[in-house]
Amino acid sequence: MSTTNQDLLTRRANAVPRGVATATPVFADRAENAELWDVEGRRYVDFAGGIAVLNVGHRHPKVMATVKAQLERFTHTAFQVSAYESYIELAEKLNALAPFSGPAKTIFFSTGGEATENAVKIARAATGRNGVIAFCGGFHGRTLLASAMTGKVLPYKAPFGTLPGQVYHLPFPDADVTVEDSLKMLNFLFASDIGPEQVAAIIIEPVQGEGGFRTAPTELLKQLRAICDQHGIKLIADEVQTGFARTGKMFGIEHSGVEPDLVSVAKSLGGGMPLSGVIGRADLMDSVPPGGLGGTYAGAPLACAAALAVLDVIEEEKLIDRANSMGERLKARISTWQNRKDLLPISAPRGLGAMIAFDILDGHGSTEQRAGFASAVCAKACEKGLILLSCGVKGATIRILTPLTASDAIVDEGLDIIEQVLAELA
Repeated sequence: MSTTNQDLLTRRANAVPRGVATATPVFADRAENAELWDVEGRRYVDFAGGIAVLNVGHRHPKVMATVKAQLERFTHTAFQVSAYESYIELAEKLNALAPFSGPAKTIFFSTGGEATENAVKIARAATGRNGVIAFCGGFHGRTLLASAMTGKVLPYKAPFGTLPGQVYHLPFPDADVTVEDSLKMLNFLFASDIGPEQVAAIIIEPVQGEGGFRTAPTELLKQLRAICDQHGIKLIADEVQTGFARTGKMFGIEHSGVEPDLVSVAKSLGGGMPLSGVIGRADLMDSVPPGGLGGTYAGAPLACAAALAVLDVIEEEKLIDRANSMGERLKARISTWQNRKDLLPISAPRGLGAMIAFDILDGHGSTEQRAGFASAVCAKACEKGLILLSCGVKGATIRILTPLTASDAIVDEGLDIIEQVLAELA
């Protein structure tokens, strides 16, 4: 078998379509907490966490032990054929954690795209309406409906022809767009394209992930909640990337005090196992008749076992508190780079909890992003032993998704590498 990254890159090019991109030329061999070793034995600090999947780190001992115990009992039955207690227990725990008042119910799937699509299906069943409103810069998955809701043409929409209809986008508030602008466009939308009585759901990320770690203003969320209440529209919080302690709350929407009707979850819920779900108000969740929801692998036994362990680890190791302290550490260090002329010009750090990002700028004193340059920073960081990801509408944003179980020493090591890269590319 191949033992070098280059050999595997060659095999990959011959065997795997180019449509699935890989951020680094590194092939993993083993990993532990916030560290990863490639097939050549080189060690990397992991600031990506499998794209926000590993809030409890690689191979957390409690997750590993729980999955191993489940592996000894059974690996698959399909919940629709022979159900199992772990699915129900996990639903009970998430219902108790739901970021809204009143009874909740939870259903499980495998991927984030399934979670967002099924949240829309539930909203449509409950309302008898078809329309969906999302936001520019949002990311909700790569399946057809999820791609339609995603607010970015390249690379998520352009090659794929006609996407599902009755999906509309509003500008997301940022430096050039105010909350009032977004709401004005919503009123224009209601007047020109689709009446509010035809809209099933508004879906929004409390912090945009792929869109550049832009936090949804509390005032926007409050106004959306009021508009949804007025017109019978269901508010969906897409917590696929923001969920499970990453933002310093169990769910990102909790920072606003606004209660959604449905919550899509995935990524860090499974601790590395493929698992997603929809948490919703019980009456909404029961609007779909038996057989209307599900999936062969949805809520798989190994994944449910892992998720139960993940929730225990978040509580026992106080990872919500850890996210906040880690975020302060990240912001404090990044802020020291802002005014240094020997480094690439960057923006102030932003984000909630340990979901932190900053932009590469065109020049010192400028507020314009240096489009597309974040990938160069990430590539240079990988050469130095740090796995780092970019994001943002213009490809100028560096995002940090360190496992919340990482030590301060590991966090500082990764930040040291970023600083070195900013100096070398200046």
